[in-house]
Amino acid sequence: MMEELLPESVVAVESHGEEPAGEAGLYPEERAVLTRAVDKRRREFATVRVCARRAMEKLGVAPGPVVPGERGAPQWPAGVIGSMTHCEGYSAAALARAGDLASLGIDAEPHLTLPDDVLEVVALPGESDRLNRLHARVPGVHWDRLLFSAKESVYKAWFPLTGKWLDFSGADIHISVDPAAGADGLSGDLSARLLVPGPVVDGVPVQVLTGRWTVGRGLVATAVTIPHTGPGRTPEPTA
Repeated sequence: MMEELLPESVVAVESHGEEPAGEAGLYPEERAVLTRAVDKRRREFATVRVCARRAMEKLGVAPGPVVPGERGAPQWPAGVIGSMTHCEGYSAAALARAGDLASLGIDAEPHLTLPDDVLEVVALPGESDRLNRLHARVPGVHWDRLLFSAKESVYKAWFPLTGKWLDFSGADIHISVDPAAGADGLSGDLSARLLVPGPVVDGVPVQVLTGRWTVGRGLVATAVTIPHTGPGRTPEPTA
């Protein structure tokens, strides 16, 4: 599900809850993070790190601990960038070599409507208008949850490059639907126009981030990638 949203240089590993992971496979540094965590948090923490280590192996990187850093951002091995996500019954990790992409962010959410008070915080006025039009066109999708997920992915791609908080109001999301998308698996593109100064990648300020989204198996999933912008660089095709 997640891998189809990402460029070919990214490896993604996911679990749909079929392999609950215990803490035995965690490194001491990781177990130390869980000292006061509840059982649900412990299970999700362990399972997503199983995904991360399998992704490291697929990428040809020696597996190692993945501990939360500033604002909870995962700390990856040198030369690696990545992102992780988990929700009820689903975990995923996506990794790439730092030379192939500048940054990436992934997010998965249950395909359920957001509470009204949450949408009011998340959506800009223009976004709300566009969500209404999308809902009229494709009423089977919880577009509010998709917007929330997209902003989470944008933040996860943003933070490693800036080290700064990005409020929901800091990015204006546009969502499109693939013309050939079927009822059982809708997908499309997304773009985020940053309303604050964007990250500088290879000396070039970046103000628009792009990605993909999909809906299926009771989930909404989004992914955002930030390519390098140096001379001779061209965007990678998605898988």
